[in-house]
Amino acid sequence: MPFTSRLSLVAISSLVFAVAASAHHSPSNYTNTYTDLEGVVKEVHLVVPHSWVYVEVKDTAGEPQIWIMEAIGRPTLQNIGVTPDYLKPGDRIKARCFPMRDGSHGCRLGFIKAKDGSVKNWNGDNTPNPSDF
Repeated sequence: MPFTSRLSLVAISSLVFAVAASAHHSPSNYTNTYTDLEGVVKEVHLVVPHSWVYVEVKDTAGEPQIWIMEAIGRPTLQNIGVTPDYLKPGDRIKARCFPMRDGSHGCRLGFIKAKDGSVKNWNGDNTPNPSDF
């Protein structure tokens, strides 16, 4: 295979991979405005590439709903002090997150205020803790 053909193949493959990776990490499933939720932790999965927190939240009629909250991966969470003991099933928490565009009970996490009152950014960026949270 000529050098230019190999180079073209590498360039095209790289472009396809970059587009796929960009689409995977796109926040387009979520709204651009946050909501605050309070509820009881049901499950916590600190895994790679994304961690998950399942929280039971009461709707306006008082009926329980399970919200699935997506966060960054375990290594980054560990760097900010989130350990397997930080959140436990049964803990009452407050979350600030970006809900799903389709209205389902899911969101991309921003902040969680844990049972001990500490606030951590589960999004992995340098956004400071909100003063109104």
